[in-house]
Amino acid sequence: MIRERMLIGGREAESISGQWMQIENPSRRGVVFAEVPCADAADVDRAVKAAAAAFRTWRMVSPAERGRILLQIAAAIVEETDELSRAVASEDGNIIRYTRGEVQNASDKFRYYGGLASELKGTVYPSPNDALLYTRREPIGVVAAMMPWNSPLALGTVKIAPILLTGNTIVFKVPQTTPVGVLKMAKIANRFLPPGVLNIITGYGTQCGLALVRHPMVRKISFTGSSEVGKILLHEAADRVVLSTMNLSGKNPQIVYPDVNQDQTASDVIGAVHIDRMGQSCASGSRIYIHRSIFDAFVDKMAQKLRRFKLGDACDEQSDIGPIANKAQYSSTLSYIEAALNEESTQLVCGGLPSKNGPLTEGYYIQPTLFISPDNNSILVKDEVFGPVIVAIPWEDEAEVLNMVNDSDYGLVAYVWCSDTVKAMNMAHAIEAGTVIINYLGGPTEGHPYGGVKASGYSRENCFEGVLENYTTLKAVTLNMQYPPI
Repeated sequence: MIRERMLIGGREAESISGQWMQIENPSRRGVVFAEVPCADAADVDRAVKAAAAAFRTWRMVSPAERGRILLQIAAAIVEETDELSRAVASEDGNIIRYTRGEVQNASDKFRYYGGLASELKGTVYPSPNDALLYTRREPIGVVAAMMPWNSPLALGTVKIAPILLTGNTIVFKVPQTTPVGVLKMAKIANRFLPPGVLNIITGYGTQCGLALVRHPMVRKISFTGSSEVGKILLHEAADRVVLSTMNLSGKNPQIVYPDVNQDQTASDVIGAVHIDRMGQSCASGSRIYIHRSIFDAFVDKMAQKLRRFKLGDACDEQSDIGPIANKAQYSSTLSYIEAALNEESTQLVCGGLPSKNGPLTEGYYIQPTLFISPDNNSILVKDEVFGPVIVAIPWEDEAEVLNMVNDSDYGLVAYVWCSDTVKAMNMAHAIEAGTVIINYLGGPTEGHPYGGVKASGYSRENCFEGVLENYTTLKAVTLNMQYPPI
């Protein structure tokens, strides 16, 4: 077991209360992987004050210098790949093969944002001969950032790198079940940053999360997570007229046309569910609409492929899938499987409730589970399960499937699998989602906007447009060119 301390004012810090939280290894139930401080409002206050003090000088550092620092951080992160990837695998259950890629992804994001430094510029406007009209992009101040427990390095970097690039300072409340990887990454970054620019606190949402967003010196809230928590934070932001960035839940559809290569597309569809991450991704395409003419054959191919995945310890190189990230999410996922089993019209194809005996009971393991529903009425179609649970629904005409796809509170990501590019693009334009992916398997590339509509939020991250919109204010300046009069 290791003890990892918070980062406040450039130094490692314990909580003022002296309390610690235990971090469980989900591959081994009951085994404590690490301990981190359990912060409260007093710790939040000192972190925010450290960030506010650092902002006065950090905002004056040139964008070019800030970009250079981000590039140094990017290089240093890669050098610590083994330690970082093993820490994340041990705390969130993502397999080590995935977490190595997550470390590289974090480095790539620091490198991408570091390269944008020269683009933080304003505009000169047409004006009378006696005046100069221009705009400036200026930092906002102290940013309170929060994220969910899945893929902590990748999601953490999406916050940290652009916030620092734009001259803001940050107090990051990391997830209570997966804080270690981000703490380690932040301490790498802290080698290159002035004290107080990057602060990391650990604790429970009710004890320090709310205290952070309510702190009078916080001028921006940046949150990725569930729509339910997002609504609470939006109320907090409205009460103080504080800016907010919200990337929230998704219940993402995949549409499979009858003209696809079925075997390859079945593999791609499973990949888009993020089964290798136990379906614990806001981008998981877990409701799959398959054309009725190929429905039975396609579902059979999916089931065969899902049964081949090997579950095991996240740090085992031979594992294809690790455990669910924590006990609460494990229980939640099981409750959805039980509810679906009790639905009269919903049919289990493979997976289901885990065995109560055997080696997989050592961790929070659930076999990849596939259900069939005849329509959109199953709870698995409506709710974000956030586990390795998939539901397949048949369709016959495009108008029908479009209505089913858009009949959702969410609108984060959608996937279209179709050999006819024109059909695929027309469908993509009609789907209510912030991101639509056609015949492609892979995460968002740096620079391509990512975000949702409806209950999935309204912000765009991972792109230059998001840097300007989320973390700068636009100041307009008018200068009289003939003052004093000649």
